[in-house]
Amino acid sequence: MMDRIYLINSWPFLLAKIRGVIDELQGKALKMCQKYSYKNHDCLVGVKNYVFEAEQYGCPQRTIRINTAFTPYMHQRNGNAARSLTSLTNDDNLWACLHTSFAWLLKACGCRLTEKLLEGAPTEDTLVQMEKQADLEEECAAWESHEEEEGRPCPIPNVLEGRELSKCPTESSVLSDCSWNIPSHRTAVFRSLRHMRQVLGPSAFRMLAWHVLMGNQVIWKGQNKELIQSAFDVLQAMLPVGCVRIIPYSEKYEDAYRCNFLGLSPQAEIPPHVQSSEFAVMIDVRIAPRSNLYPVLFDEEPLSKYEFVVASGSPVATDRVGLTILNKIEAALSNENLSMDVVDQCLVCLKEEWMNKVKVLFKFTKVDSRPKEDTQKLLGILGASEEDNVKLLKFWMTGLSKTYKSHLMSSVRSPTSSECRN
Repeated sequence: MMDRIYLINSWPFLLAKIRGVIDELQGKALKMCQKYSYKNHDCLVGVKNYVFEAEQYGCPQRTIRINTAFTPYMHQRNGNAARSLTSLTNDDNLWACLHTSFAWLLKACGCRLTEKLLEGAPTEDTLVQMEKQADLEEECAAWESHEEEEGRPCPIPNVLEGRELSKCPTESSVLSDCSWNIPSHRTAVFRSLRHMRQVLGPSAFRMLAWHVLMGNQVIWKGQNKELIQSAFDVLQAMLPVGCVRIIPYSEKYEDAYRCNFLGLSPQAEIPPHVQSSEFAVMIDVRIAPRSNLYPVLFDEEPLSKYEFVVASGSPVATDRVGLTILNKIEAALSNENLSMDVVDQCLVCLKEEWMNKVKVLFKFTKVDSRPKEDTQKLLGILGASEEDNVKLLKFWMTGLSKTYKSHLMSSVRSPTSSECRN
């Protein structure tokens, strides 16, 4: 299809240039014919024949010519031998000129139009990553200037306001979409969401995934830091980048407003109100008794010596409809015919679908300030009128990029041209 469109767009250019070549050949042939017309009247017949052949270049009839039986008429005209194009134009360099013209035509046509693959606008995850990268670069520059003013060497802190500088994404990672693969420098204890679902069990995984999508605090408590970090790497794939706040490992409990993913040491105490809260889920990683080891499938993995206890003050009923996106995620994970690469792309598409709904809801409620009745109608149109879906949209709204929010706000503050005229 692209070749056809390319040829259609190039046809006027090609037609004009080929017509110029034809006119030049005909002009040379006519001059030659007029010069020797008193000697050879058949030259005009040759010119007409050449004009026909030149026009056939634009509309070739190769199939008809191939199927035409060979006859002496192809080489004889009224008993006289057919004349070559070189003799008709009296130009010994004719074929070199034609070759040069056609080569230039191909090159000029290729330079005139170039196909470009349009990737589309950057996703919200990409915008948030770029904003985080810019903020971290500014903070690093501020630290460097502060240390230089005091005349001391500039130590780079490991953590700035709860964010790890060691995880600053490179330019290539910022401009690409989110990678759901676990970094190679860490042991991949949990390889994927499907792997985690197999280990925890469908019901426990559904409870955990529900709390993750709703923005509740997810607390992993255990001794193995690598295991906890791999769990966070896998689980954050379900959320937009702007909704992820991680404290990988801590010796004390951190409040939910600081992080929605928290790793704790076994000695850390979780407050009683958090343990009984419906807005938190706790996964206790314990050393498994010898009789409770996982089957042979996991024997070669670090998790074979652990058992996982998932608890929450608000258990998710398995018979409820629940989150629409969670049902689709579980359907993809339970389908063994889909590889994890396909499931990863499915996650990307689902997140983009629901982030688009978040954008519509944000503009409708925060920017346009529509009444509650209209908002309920909009949620019904978006297919997100259930209570869980509404809560999810409100949480995901916090993950919108500053660029998108400022763009909407500035468009509201600045009057349109029609308003200015009025």
